[in-house]
Amino acid sequence: MPIVLIADDEPNIRRMVGALLTGEGYEVTETPNGVEAVARVKEGEPDVALVDLMMPGELDGMATLGRLRSVAPDLPVIMMSGRAGLADAVKATKLGAFNFIEKPLTPEGVLLAVSSALELRQTRRVARALRAELGFAGQMVGKSAVMDAVREMIARVAPTDARVLITGESGTGKELVASAIHDASARRDKPFVRVNCAAIPRDLVESEMFGHERGAFTGATQTRIGRFELAHHGTLFLDEVGDLGPDAQAKLLRAIEAKEIQRVGGNKVIRTDVRIISATNHDLQRAVRAGTFREDLYFRLQVIPLAIPPLRERGDDILELVEHFSEQFLQRTGQAKPRWRSDALQLLRDYPWPGNVRELANIVERLAILHPGAEITGQQVEDVLIVDRDETENLLVTTPTRAQERVGESRETIARAPTSLAEKLDSFERSVIARALAEAGGNVADAARRLQTDRPNLYRRMKRLGINATRV
Repeated sequence: MPIVLIADDEPNIRRMVGALLTGEGYEVTETPNGVEAVARVKEGEPDVALVDLMMPGELDGMATLGRLRSVAPDLPVIMMSGRAGLADAVKATKLGAFNFIEKPLTPEGVLLAVSSALELRQTRRVARALRAELGFAGQMVGKSAVMDAVREMIARVAPTDARVLITGESGTGKELVASAIHDASARRDKPFVRVNCAAIPRDLVESEMFGHERGAFTGATQTRIGRFELAHHGTLFLDEVGDLGPDAQAKLLRAIEAKEIQRVGGNKVIRTDVRIISATNHDLQRAVRAGTFREDLYFRLQVIPLAIPPLRERGDDILELVEHFSEQFLQRTGQAKPRWRSDALQLLRDYPWPGNVRELANIVERLAILHPGAEITGQQVEDVLIVDRDETENLLVTTPTRAQERVGESRETIARAPTSLAEKLDSFERSVIARALAEAGGNVADAARRLQTDRPNLYRRMKRLGINATRV
């Protein structure tokens, strides 16, 4: 149940707003002054705070807002006032207020402001969880030259508002880089909102991006704030931007150029101040040439290109990441982390990692669960690093000899390559599906989306080809 803090010196306001929110299923805590409001937040952070601008006492509304932003940076604060002017609203916004509502308060206005603030709160929580899910918890691990170059580029572009297009294979940590740019920018205290463009149904893209008004279409039972509005004054991260359809590309281009949006079903023009960071694992230049991605949008997004190296090019970073993920396992579960023998680390160092950092994190966690606190041997690593023979044959062209010896089959096995057309087609299909599954961490639904097919069809093909998702 969401918790809402009401800080207002007027008992009637606290009583009426409290009753309204309680009736809507919120848990309410209230206080008559700013000092007590700050103390309540320190004791247990609520989900939203409603703060009166004109409170008497040691801390007025503006001072209370400043203290709350200091002790709870992620707490959305809604300011209330009946005698404030435009200058006060602007000042409150600059201090970090999420919204500013005028008295006399209306039930609709209060509920809309609180629900929007909760959505922002949830977005921030999800963003933190996703960043932690990548295995870094906000930090970039590795001292290789290619990663030093990435850090240098982040330091150069972060202070600007230039749009950045991050490219790289799936699982390389593109969201981590986007987050690092945001955290090093002047917008660091503002929202970092992520949109997975590949996961949004095409008929809902406009609603997700720009929001919709109540009654705009069947099922729109309430007003929804879109991602552009949620990211106002902050950063909007468009993950997998290459998967947007033509209509969505056109609407995104207009929003970027005009710096304004309209909710679906609404007539009001909403100005937005958003920094755009995009990411894709597609070759957008090729997509532009093929006519599947707008050239003008491509150039708008790629003011600064930033390429993330695949894990196989990062050398001993792999060993640092193994230790990092092992420590994360300890922090998350409390179980003893495994000890890695030199032969096990060598195998991990030499493996080509088609799924990149995400795949490495999954492997380390799997071994930590299977052998908690134990010594991990090379054989145990080999048991989980099962590479399809045909996939290995493809990798032999580009990976070092040491990696060939570790992850490949013997020369005799490779010599038994398929010869007939049917065998070669099956071999190629098996290779493509295996790579998609590896990049998706074994998630068949995600792999199906990457291959632009449906899950039942992919399951049928996997069964025919003898592919087991849990072993890829």
